[in-house]
Amino acid sequence: MLSQTTDAGETAPGNWAPAGRPVRPPAGVDTGWKCGEVREEGDARVVTADLISRARAGDGDAFRELTEPHRRELEVHCYRMLGSFQDAEDALQDTLLAAWQGLGGFERRASLRTWLYRIATNRCLDARRAASRRPAKEWDVPGVEPPEPTRLGEVVWLQPYPDALLEGAIGVPPGPEARYEQTEAVSLAFVTALQVLPPRQLAILILRDVLGFHASEVAGMLDATVESVTSALKRARASLARRLPPAAGREPPPTAGSPAEDAIVAKFVRAWESADVSALVALLTDDVFMSMPPMPFEYQGRDVVARFCASLFGAARRFDLVPARANGQPAFGAYLRGSAGLSHGVGLYVLTITGDQICAMTRFDNSVLPWFGLPRSLPSR
Repeated sequence: MLSQTTDAGETAPGNWAPAGRPVRPPAGVDTGWKCGEVREEGDARVVTADLISRARAGDGDAFRELTEPHRRELEVHCYRMLGSFQDAEDALQDTLLAAWQGLGGFERRASLRTWLYRIATNRCLDARRAASRRPAKEWDVPGVEPPEPTRLGEVVWLQPYPDALLEGAIGVPPGPEARYEQTEAVSLAFVTALQVLPPRQLAILILRDVLGFHASEVAGMLDATVESVTSALKRARASLARRLPPAAGREPPPTAGSPAEDAIVAKFVRAWESADVSALVALLTDDVFMSMPPMPFEYQGRDVVARFCASLFGAARRFDLVPARANGQPAFGAYLRGSAGLSHGVGLYVLTITGDQICAMTRFDNSVLPWFGLPRSLPSR
Protein backbone atom coordinates (compact mmCIF):
# COMPACT_ATOMS: atom_id res chain seq x y z
CA MET A 1 0.00 0.00 0.00
CA LEU A 2 1.48 3.39 -1.00
CA SER A 3 1.95 6.22 1.45
CA GLN A 4 -0.72 8.90 1.42
CA THR A 5 -0.34 12.68 1.24
CA THR A 6 -2.06 15.19 3.50
CA ASP A 7 -3.81 18.38 2.45
CA ALA A 8 -0.62 20.14 3.46
CA GLY A 9 1.28 18.01 0.95
CA GLU A 10 3.30 16.13 3.57
CA THR A 11 4.07 12.47 3.11
CA ALA A 12 2.75 9.79 5.42
CA PRO A 13 5.14 8.04 7.79
CA GLY A 14 5.53 4.39 6.86
CA ASN A 15 3.01 2.91 4.47
CA TRP A 16 -0.22 4.19 5.90
CA ALA A 17 -0.59 7.54 7.67
CA PRO A 18 -0.25 11.20 6.78
CA ALA A 19 2.35 13.37 8.42
CA GLY A 20 1.81 16.84 9.81
CA ARG A 21 0.17 17.78 13.06
CA PRO A 22 -2.69 15.44 14.08
CA VAL A 23 -6.11 16.84 13.32
CA ARG A 24 -9.52 16.46 14.92
CA PRO A 25 -9.90 12.87 16.13
CA PRO A 26 -12.22 10.66 14.07
CA ALA A 27 -15.30 9.03 15.60
CA GLY A 28 -14.49 6.28 18.07
CA VAL A 29 -11.23 7.90 19.22
CA ASP A 30 -10.91 8.83 22.89
CA THR A 31 -9.83 12.44 23.44
CA GLY A 32 -7.37 14.24 25.65
CA TRP A 33 -3.89 13.13 26.79
CA LYS A 34 -2.02 13.86 29.99
CA CYS A 35 1.68 14.08 29.25
CA GLY A 36 3.89 12.00 31.47
CA GLU A 37 5.17 8.48 31.66
CA VAL A 38 2.90 5.48 31.36
CA ARG A 39 3.94 1.84 31.34
CA GLU A 40 1.93 -0.06 28.74
CA GLU A 41 0.09 -3.22 29.74
CA GLY A 42 2.04 -6.36 28.80
CA ASP A 43 4.93 -4.34 27.45
CA ALA A 44 8.16 -3.22 29.11
CA ARG A 45 8.45 -0.15 26.90
CA VAL A 46 8.08 3.16 28.71
CA VAL A 47 6.34 5.79 26.64
CA THR A 48 7.84 9.18 27.52
CA ALA A 49 6.37 12.64 27.34
CA ASP A 50 9.09 13.58 24.85
CA LEU A 51 8.09 10.76 22.46
CA ILE A 52 4.43 11.74 22.69
CA SER A 53 5.25 15.38 22.08
CA ARG A 54 7.35 14.57 19.04
CA ALA A 55 4.61 12.37 17.56
CA ARG A 56 2.00 15.06 18.18
CA ALA A 57 4.23 17.54 16.40
CA GLY A 58 4.23 15.35 13.29
CA ASP A 59 7.25 13.10 13.86
CA GLY A 60 6.34 9.88 12.06
CA ASP A 61 9.30 8.00 13.50
CA ALA A 62 8.16 8.84 17.03
CA PHE A 63 4.64 7.67 16.24
CA ARG A 64 5.94 4.40 14.81
CA GLU A 65 7.98 3.89 17.97
CA LEU A 66 4.84 4.39 20.04
CA THR A 67 2.66 2.02 18.04
CA GLU A 68 5.05 -0.63 16.70
CA PRO A 69 4.97 -2.76 19.90
CA HIS A 70 1.20 -3.15 19.41
CA ARG A 71 1.00 -3.40 15.63
CA ARG A 72 1.10 -7.17 15.24
CA GLU A 73 -1.39 -7.95 18.01
CA LEU A 74 -3.76 -5.30 16.62
CA GLU A 75 -3.66 -6.98 13.20
CA VAL A 76 -4.47 -10.35 14.76
CA HIS A 77 -7.34 -8.68 16.64
CA CYS A 78 -8.67 -7.30 13.34
CA TYR A 79 -8.28 -10.75 11.78
CA ARG A 80 -10.37 -12.35 14.52
CA MET A 81 -13.00 -9.67 14.05
CA LEU A 82 -13.15 -9.93 10.25
CA GLY A 83 -11.99 -13.46 9.40
CA SER A 84 -10.06 -12.14 6.40
CA PHE A 85 -6.33 -11.53 6.23
CA GLN A 86 -6.73 -8.83 3.58
CA ASP A 87 -9.51 -7.05 5.48
CA ALA A 88 -7.43 -7.21 8.67
CA GLU A 89 -4.51 -5.50 6.93
CA ASP A 90 -6.84 -2.74 5.71
CA ALA A 91 -8.42 -2.32 9.15
CA LEU A 92 -4.99 -2.04 10.77
CA GLN A 93 -4.02 0.74 8.36
CA ASP A 94 -7.29 2.56 9.13
CA THR A 95 -6.61 2.13 12.85
CA LEU A 96 -3.12 3.60 12.68
CA LEU A 97 -4.29 6.47 10.53
CA ALA A 98 -7.06 7.29 13.01
CA ALA A 99 -4.63 7.04 15.92
CA TRP A 100 -2.18 9.36 14.18
CA GLN A 101 -4.92 11.90 13.51
CA GLY A 102 -6.34 11.60 17.01
CA LEU A 103 -3.14 11.57 19.04
CA GLY A 104 -3.25 15.29 19.67
CA GLY A 105 -6.39 14.86 21.72
CA PHE A 106 -5.67 11.58 23.50
CA GLU A 107 -5.54 11.73 27.29
CA ARG A 108 -4.54 9.15 29.87
CA ARG A 109 -8.00 7.78 30.58
CA ALA A 110 -6.60 4.41 29.55
CA SER A 111 -3.27 3.03 28.40
CA LEU A 112 -2.09 3.61 24.86
CA ARG A 113 -2.67 -0.09 24.13
CA THR A 114 -6.29 0.08 25.32
CA TRP A 115 -6.86 3.24 23.30
CA LEU A 116 -5.53 1.55 20.17
CA TYR A 117 -7.77 -1.46 20.76
CA ARG A 118 -10.74 0.89 21.07
CA ILE A 119 -9.97 2.40 17.67
CA ALA A 120 -9.27 -0.97 16.02
CA THR A 121 -12.45 -2.53 17.38
CA ASN A 122 -14.62 0.32 16.15
CA ARG A 123 -12.93 0.30 12.75
CA CYS A 124 -13.68 -3.42 12.45
CA LEU A 125 -17.29 -2.91 13.54
CA ASP A 126 -17.64 -0.27 10.82
CA ALA A 127 -16.18 -2.73 8.32
CA ARG A 128 -18.59 -5.45 9.41
CA ARG A 129 -21.58 -3.14 9.08
CA ALA A 130 -20.47 -1.93 5.67
CA ALA A 131 -19.51 -5.44 4.72
CA SER A 132 -18.88 -6.01 1.10
CA ARG A 133 -17.66 -9.51 1.85
CA ARG A 134 -16.04 -11.74 -0.72
CA PRO A 135 -18.83 -13.48 -2.64
CA ALA A 136 -19.00 -17.24 -2.86
CA LYS A 137 -17.26 -18.76 -5.88
CA GLU A 138 -18.54 -21.54 -8.05
CA TRP A 139 -16.57 -24.77 -8.43
CA ASP A 140 -13.66 -23.91 -10.72
CA VAL A 141 -11.42 -26.99 -10.87
CA PRO A 142 -11.42 -28.12 -14.52
CA GLY A 143 -11.91 -31.79 -15.20
CA VAL A 144 -12.98 -32.58 -11.63
CA GLU A 145 -16.57 -33.38 -10.66
CA PRO A 146 -16.85 -33.19 -6.86
CA PRO A 147 -19.40 -35.20 -4.89
CA GLU A 148 -22.56 -33.50 -3.66
CA PRO A 149 -21.58 -31.35 -0.65
CA THR A 150 -22.93 -32.17 2.77
CA ARG A 151 -23.96 -28.53 3.11
CA LEU A 152 -23.08 -25.04 1.89
CA GLY A 153 -20.95 -22.95 4.22
CA GLU A 154 -21.74 -19.42 5.39
CA VAL A 155 -18.27 -18.00 5.97
CA VAL A 156 -16.95 -17.94 2.42
CA TRP A 157 -14.76 -14.87 3.10
CA LEU A 158 -12.53 -16.81 5.52
CA GLN A 159 -8.81 -16.54 4.80
CA PRO A 160 -5.78 -18.14 6.51
CA TYR A 161 -3.34 -16.18 8.67
CA PRO A 162 0.40 -16.92 8.19
CA ASP A 163 2.13 -18.20 11.31
CA ALA A 164 5.17 -16.07 10.50
CA LEU A 165 3.06 -13.01 11.31
CA LEU A 166 1.80 -14.43 14.61
CA GLU A 167 5.20 -13.96 16.21
CA GLY A 168 4.99 -11.12 18.68
CA ALA A 169 1.18 -11.22 18.65
CA ILE A 170 -0.18 -14.32 20.35
CA GLY A 171 2.69 -14.30 22.84
CA VAL A 172 1.33 -11.14 24.46
CA PRO A 173 -0.03 -12.14 27.89
CA PRO A 174 -3.84 -11.81 27.94
CA GLY A 175 -5.67 -9.99 30.70
CA PRO A 176 -6.80 -11.77 33.85
CA GLU A 177 -10.30 -12.51 32.54
CA ALA A 178 -9.32 -14.33 29.35
CA ARG A 179 -10.90 -17.75 28.88
CA TYR A 180 -9.13 -18.99 25.74
CA GLU A 181 -5.52 -19.83 25.00
CA GLN A 182 -4.08 -17.42 22.44
CA THR A 183 -3.20 -20.21 20.01
CA GLU A 184 -6.69 -21.73 20.27
CA ALA A 185 -8.23 -18.31 19.62
CA VAL A 186 -6.52 -17.98 16.25
CA SER A 187 -7.37 -21.49 15.00
CA LEU A 188 -9.50 -21.72 11.86
CA ALA A 189 -12.37 -23.39 13.73
CA PHE A 190 -12.49 -20.61 16.32
CA VAL A 191 -12.20 -17.75 13.81
CA THR A 192 -14.91 -19.34 11.64
CA ALA A 193 -17.27 -19.69 14.59
CA LEU A 194 -16.71 -16.05 15.53
CA GLN A 195 -17.84 -14.84 12.11
CA VAL A 196 -21.47 -15.84 12.58
CA LEU A 197 -21.89 -13.81 15.79
CA PRO A 198 -23.60 -10.41 15.60
CA PRO A 199 -20.84 -7.77 15.27
CA ARG A 200 -21.19 -6.24 18.73
CA GLN A 201 -21.33 -9.63 20.46
CA LEU A 202 -18.28 -10.67 18.44
CA ALA A 203 -16.32 -7.63 19.60
CA ILE A 204 -17.29 -8.11 23.24
CA LEU A 205 -16.42 -11.81 23.28
CA ILE A 206 -12.97 -11.20 21.77
CA LEU A 207 -12.19 -8.28 24.08
CA ARG A 208 -13.37 -10.11 27.20
CA ASP A 209 -12.70 -13.83 26.66
CA VAL A 210 -9.71 -13.75 24.28
CA LEU A 211 -7.89 -10.59 25.35
CA GLY A 212 -9.08 -10.50 28.94
CA PHE A 213 -10.08 -6.85 29.19
CA HIS A 214 -12.31 -6.01 32.16
CA ALA A 215 -16.00 -5.42 31.50
CA SER A 216 -15.61 -1.75 32.43
CA GLU A 217 -12.79 -1.34 29.89
CA VAL A 218 -14.88 -2.96 27.14
CA ALA A 219 -17.83 -0.76 28.03
CA GLY A 220 -15.58 2.27 27.62
CA MET A 221 -14.29 1.07 24.26
CA LEU A 222 -17.81 0.55 22.90
CA ASP A 223 -19.56 3.49 24.64
CA ALA A 224 -21.80 0.97 26.39
CA THR A 225 -22.80 0.10 29.94
CA VAL A 226 -21.20 -2.70 31.92
CA GLU A 227 -24.63 -4.34 32.15
CA SER A 228 -25.08 -4.39 28.37
CA VAL A 229 -21.57 -5.78 27.90
CA THR A 230 -22.26 -8.56 30.41
CA SER A 231 -25.57 -9.44 28.76
CA ALA A 232 -24.09 -9.48 25.24
CA LEU A 233 -21.17 -11.62 26.41
CA LYS A 234 -23.53 -14.22 27.85
CA ARG A 235 -25.39 -14.48 24.53
CA ALA A 236 -22.15 -14.60 22.54
CA ARG A 237 -20.74 -17.41 24.68
CA ALA A 238 -23.88 -19.49 24.18
CA SER A 239 -23.82 -18.97 20.41
CA LEU A 240 -20.13 -19.76 20.16
CA ALA A 241 -20.54 -22.96 22.17
CA ARG A 242 -23.14 -24.15 19.64
CA ARG A 243 -20.87 -23.35 16.69
CA LEU A 244 -17.53 -24.71 17.85
CA PRO A 245 -16.77 -28.39 17.21
CA PRO A 246 -17.38 -30.42 20.39
CA ALA A 247 -14.19 -30.85 22.39
CA ALA A 248 -15.50 -33.70 24.50
CA GLY A 249 -13.76 -36.95 23.70
CA ARG A 250 -11.23 -35.31 21.39
CA GLU A 251 -7.53 -35.61 22.08
CA PRO A 252 -5.59 -32.34 21.96
CA PRO A 253 -3.42 -31.72 18.93
CA PRO A 254 0.27 -32.51 19.23
CA THR A 255 2.61 -29.63 19.98
CA ALA A 256 3.62 -27.64 16.93
CA GLY A 257 6.87 -28.99 15.47
CA SER A 258 6.90 -32.00 17.80
CA PRO A 259 7.83 -35.51 16.60
CA ALA A 260 4.17 -36.49 16.99
CA GLU A 261 3.01 -33.70 14.68
CA ASP A 262 5.86 -34.37 12.25
CA ALA A 263 4.86 -38.03 12.03
CA ILE A 264 1.24 -37.42 11.02
CA VAL A 265 2.25 -34.62 8.66
CA ALA A 266 4.75 -36.93 6.93
CA LYS A 267 2.07 -39.63 6.51
CA PHE A 268 -0.31 -37.06 5.01
CA VAL A 269 2.32 -35.84 2.54
CA ARG A 270 3.14 -39.38 1.41
CA ALA A 271 -0.52 -40.26 0.95
CA TRP A 272 -1.38 -37.04 -0.91
CA GLU A 273 1.63 -36.98 -3.22
CA SER A 274 1.16 -40.64 -4.15
CA ALA A 275 -2.64 -40.25 -4.50
CA ASP A 276 -3.07 -43.12 -2.02
CA VAL A 277 -6.70 -42.67 -0.93
CA SER A 278 -6.61 -45.67 1.40
CA ALA A 279 -3.59 -44.31 3.28
CA LEU A 280 -5.25 -40.90 3.43
CA VAL A 281 -8.50 -42.33 4.79
CA ALA A 282 -6.57 -44.10 7.55
CA LEU A 283 -5.45 -40.69 8.82
CA LEU A 284 -8.96 -39.20 9.04
CA THR A 285 -11.39 -39.23 11.94
CA ASP A 286 -14.86 -40.65 11.31
CA ASP A 287 -16.38 -37.15 11.45
CA VAL A 288 -13.62 -35.33 9.54
CA PHE A 289 -14.78 -31.98 8.17
CA MET A 290 -13.65 -30.33 4.95
CA SER A 291 -14.34 -26.81 3.70
CA MET A 292 -12.94 -24.71 0.86
CA PRO A 293 -13.62 -20.96 1.06
CA PRO A 294 -14.39 -18.95 -1.02
CA MET A 295 -16.30 -21.92 -2.47
CA PRO A 296 -19.16 -22.77 -0.12
CA PHE A 297 -18.85 -26.57 -0.43
CA GLU A 298 -18.48 -28.39 2.89
CA TYR A 299 -18.09 -32.13 3.48
CA GLN A 300 -18.62 -33.97 6.76
CA GLY A 301 -17.56 -37.56 7.30
CA ARG A 302 -14.72 -39.82 6.24
CA ASP A 303 -16.49 -41.44 3.29
CA VAL A 304 -17.53 -38.24 1.51
CA VAL A 305 -14.17 -36.56 2.15
CA ALA A 306 -12.47 -39.64 0.70
CA ARG A 307 -14.68 -39.38 -2.39
CA PHE A 308 -13.79 -35.72 -2.76
CA CYS A 309 -10.05 -36.47 -2.56
CA ALA A 310 -10.43 -39.33 -5.04
CA SER A 311 -12.09 -36.90 -7.47
CA LEU A 312 -9.06 -34.59 -7.21
CA PHE A 313 -6.67 -37.48 -7.90
CA GLY A 314 -8.72 -38.66 -10.89
CA ALA A 315 -7.44 -38.43 -14.47
CA ALA A 316 -3.90 -39.11 -13.20
CA ARG A 317 -3.68 -35.73 -11.44
CA ARG A 318 -0.70 -35.72 -9.08
CA PHE A 319 0.47 -33.06 -6.64
CA ASP A 320 3.58 -31.80 -4.91
CA LEU A 321 3.16 -30.35 -1.42
CA VAL A 322 5.28 -27.57 0.09
CA PRO A 323 5.04 -27.16 3.89
CA ALA A 324 3.80 -23.97 5.53
CA ARG A 325 1.94 -23.02 8.71
CA ALA A 326 -1.33 -21.11 9.08
CA ASN A 327 -3.37 -20.22 12.17
CA GLY A 328 -1.02 -22.27 14.34
CA GLN A 329 -1.73 -25.38 12.23
CA PRO A 330 0.21 -27.44 9.66
CA ALA A 331 -0.42 -26.25 6.10
CA PHE A 332 0.75 -27.07 2.58
CA GLY A 333 0.90 -25.28 -0.71
CA ALA A 334 -0.51 -27.74 -3.26
CA TYR A 335 1.04 -27.82 -6.73
CA LEU A 336 -0.45 -29.73 -9.65
CA ARG A 337 2.24 -31.45 -11.70
CA GLY A 338 2.21 -30.33 -15.31
CA SER A 339 3.52 -31.88 -18.53
CA ALA A 340 6.26 -29.28 -19.01
CA GLY A 341 8.16 -30.17 -15.85
CA LEU A 342 6.43 -27.50 -13.77
CA SER A 343 3.98 -27.84 -10.91
CA HIS A 344 1.42 -25.05 -10.74
CA GLY A 345 0.04 -23.78 -7.44
CA VAL A 346 -3.62 -24.65 -7.05
CA GLY A 347 -4.28 -23.94 -3.38
CA LEU A 348 -3.32 -24.13 0.27
CA TYR A 349 -4.48 -26.91 2.60
CA VAL A 350 -4.59 -26.36 6.37
CA LEU A 351 -4.89 -29.42 8.64
CA THR A 352 -6.57 -29.65 12.03
CA ILE A 353 -5.18 -32.52 14.08
CA THR A 354 -6.57 -34.35 17.08
CA GLY A 355 -4.27 -36.91 18.67
CA ASP A 356 -2.70 -38.75 15.73
CA GLN A 357 -5.53 -38.15 13.24
CA ILE A 358 -6.80 -35.35 11.03
CA CYS A 359 -10.22 -34.05 12.03
CA ALA A 360 -10.50 -31.16 9.54
CA MET A 361 -9.01 -29.96 6.26
CA THR A 362 -9.53 -26.47 4.88
CA ARG A 363 -8.67 -25.73 1.27
CA PHE A 364 -8.00 -22.15 0.15
CA ASP A 365 -7.47 -21.05 -3.42
CA ASN A 366 -4.08 -20.21 -4.87
CA SER A 367 -4.46 -16.46 -4.32
CA VAL A 368 -3.24 -16.93 -0.72
CA LEU A 369 0.08 -18.60 -1.64
CA PRO A 370 2.16 -15.38 -1.76
CA TRP A 371 1.21 -14.56 1.86
CA PHE A 372 3.17 -17.67 2.86
CA GLY A 373 6.18 -16.96 0.68
CA LEU A 374 5.10 -19.71 -1.72
CA PRO A 375 5.61 -19.35 -5.51
CA ARG A 376 2.89 -19.65 -8.12
CA SER A 377 4.78 -22.57 -9.71
CA LEU A 378 7.86 -24.72 -9.10
CA PRO A 379 9.79 -27.48 -10.87
CA SER A 380 8.08 -30.86 -10.64
CA ARG A 381 9.89 -33.41 -8.50
